[in-house]
Amino acid sequence: MNKILLSPPVAFLIVLAFFWLLSFLFAKLAFKKEKVASGAGEPYACGEEGYNPLAQPDYTNFFPYAFFFTLAHVATLIITTIPMETVATFAMAAFYILGAVIGLYILLRRQN
Repeated sequence: MNKILLSPPVAFLIVLAFFWLLSFLFAKLAFKKEKVASGAGEPYACGEEGYNPLAQPDYTNFFPYAFFFTLAHVATLIITTIPMETVATFAMAAFYILGAVIGLYILLRRQN
C-alpha cells in the first residue's frame, strides 16, 4: 500500500487535493471588500487615466537568444548526465548532440 501512495501520479493527486482544500479554506477566511470601486478594472499610473506608456518593449530580438540559451544548456545537461558505459547510451548522446547541432544551425542561419 505504501508503494502505491508514493508513486508519482498518486502523490501528485494527494498534494493537489491538499492544496486545493487549503486554498478553499483560506478563501473562506480571506477579507472581502463590501463593494468594488468603479475604476477597479481600469489602468492606472500616477493618477493619470488612460495610461499610454511611452516605452513599449519589443521582444522579437529576445526570443532567438532565449532559444539558444535553452537549447545549449539543456543539451549540456543531458549530455553530461548520460552514463557512457554502453554503446547504446553513447549512441543516444551522439543522437542528442546531432539534434542540438541541427537546432543551433536552424537558429543561427541567416534569413534571406
